[in-house]
Amino acid sequence: MAAIRNTSRMIFKDLLHPFPILPISSPRRLPKTPESPLPLACGSVVLPLPRRGIGSGAIRCAASDAADGGKKVSARLSQVQQLLQEAEERAQAFDSGPTPKITLDHVTVSFARSGGPGGQNVNKVNTKVDMRFNIKNAYWLGDRIRERIMQTGLEQEKNRINKDGELVISSTKTRTQKGNIEDALEKLQAIIDAAAYVPPPPSEEQKKKIAKMAAIGEQKRLKSKKTLSDKKASRRSKGSWD
Repeated sequence: MAAIRNTSRMIFKDLLHPFPILPISSPRRLPKTPESPLPLACGSVVLPLPRRGIGSGAIRCAASDAADGGKKVSARLSQVQQLLQEAEERAQAFDSGPTPKITLDHVTVSFARSGGPGGQNVNKVNTKVDMRFNIKNAYWLGDRIRERIMQTGLEQEKNRINKDGELVISSTKTRTQKGNIEDALEKLQAIIDAAAYVPPPPSEEQKKKIAKMAAIGEQKRLKSKKTLSDKKASRRSKGSWD
């Protein structure tokens, strides 16, 4: 009988209280943590506030980039136009006539025996030519040409310019002194021609093409930059709901 009474008491208790009563409390703010923003607590259920995926600062930056895109392209185009103008002015300033010609009066020549495998007159006759051209004292070339020869020689042909500022050219092309002298002079003249060369100014068609390519390149750069920015913003917004 005691067991029957206990069972009946439990059944009546469940009928009188079918659902648990949750305590109701006023909304409260939980302390802010670095991982999540301030969540809202209602009763015993905590409702987290959504984190901003793309902040207002990012939106302002995107709008600013869109507004300044034209200014950036214009700045790049102005730089290109300035370079083209400088090239045209440089071509007009240095176009002073034919390239100077070098002669034996401008060089010092010495002879030595030619190397190589044996044969008729080889290693027996002084046919090798060593020609020295003093760049620093060659005022008849002009400052610009002399500076370019020194710069080219120091960068590409380090062994050809000695400590005295002399450009040394050797020739063993032929088996005669005369032929090797002519060959060495031709080599020196080629160096002078390359240093004296001034590229012609670009034509109007070339200017338009260069400006168009610069504008396309700048647009691609801005598009790539915006794509990368959107990708980073998307990653931040996904992480805010974790």
